[in-house]
Amino acid sequence: MRRRDAMRDLIAGGAASGAFLGPGRGALAAIRTATPGGREALVEKVKMSMLAMQREAWEQGVAMQALLEWGDRDAVIRMAHGALLRIYDDGRLGMVSDNHGVTDPAANGEGVLFAAEETGDAKYKDGADRMLAYLLKTAPRTAEGTLFHIDHKPQVWVDSMYMAPPFLAVAGAQAEAVKQIEGFRRILWNKPAKLFSHIWDDGRKAFERKAFWGVGNGWAAAGMARVIRALPEAMSADRRRLTGYAREVVDGCLRHRRPDGLFHDVVDDPKTFVDTNLAQMLSYTIFRGVKGGWIPGSYLKEAEIMRRAATAKVDALGYVQDVCGSPTFEKPGTATEGQAFFILMEAAARDAGL
Repeated sequence: MRRRDAMRDLIAGGAASGAFLGPGRGALAAIRTATPGGREALVEKVKMSMLAMQREAWEQGVAMQALLEWGDRDAVIRMAHGALLRIYDDGRLGMVSDNHGVTDPAANGEGVLFAAEETGDAKYKDGADRMLAYLLKTAPRTAEGTLFHIDHKPQVWVDSMYMAPPFLAVAGAQAEAVKQIEGFRRILWNKPAKLFSHIWDDGRKAFERKAFWGVGNGWAAAGMARVIRALPEAMSADRRRLTGYAREVVDGCLRHRRPDGLFHDVVDDPKTFVDTNLAQMLSYTIFRGVKGGWIPGSYLKEAEIMRRAATAKVDALGYVQDVCGSPTFEKPGTATEGQAFFILMEAAARDAGL
């Protein structure tokens, strides 16, 4: 099952010089030897291709977050404007189509908050407040309070770990952010495998998709990294617990890293296709964790292997190839989130001094 299933119920490289002739040609050398300016030019190419893509609610949000962490102030404000144009009456941001998303629209929240702070324009603050109120008061959830991922089925998806808790944490609802992570983990975490299953159906009390989807585990790792970064010192005990969770899923994924630095779509199933995005998501998490002091520097070797592998997948137009591809996410292709996580990975590497 992929995001398409929620929609179906209703109804879809190169080095900085440009000398890169296709996926893999020259990119390994680029990541090792390019000047900071060269990497910035490559990110710019990836960014332009990302912005050319059509975007659903979560795609707008992850793209906006990538530009926020990269430091493109004006682009974030423009994208926040776009998210407000597509706000539902109940407060859900960026809803281009009725894909039933509960947590997906919250991926726009931090960027909209940033726009409010930067511009002083009350419309952005109002949009962020409405999104927060939806999550806290209106959004459907389990009896224990864990958010459902969609509004027409009682399902908990691992994707939600990235979509909602980081916004909750930066919007002042840090305790709720931690509560949601604990809830998602209680339902979806497989302790022996050190991996998250994808989808739990709370109505049937059974997994809709038990598989250890790679990108789903990447959503979980990156989402927890963002929450950890946002928690105040007064919540140090919660922060320590979350850092343990994040390191566990990183370790669980790394058990299955291929020699080429990438992963299978279902990380423990070599019959599934080889995906690029999990490598970017884990690299991002490791770079943020090392910078934040909660992942040892010894993990940087793994992060750089994965970073090189992902860079080798950037084509001449700046598309990151062989991620879980839009619009069905069940075969290799290109996607907004694949573009965004290349940028997020590079932002985190830059911030870590790499």
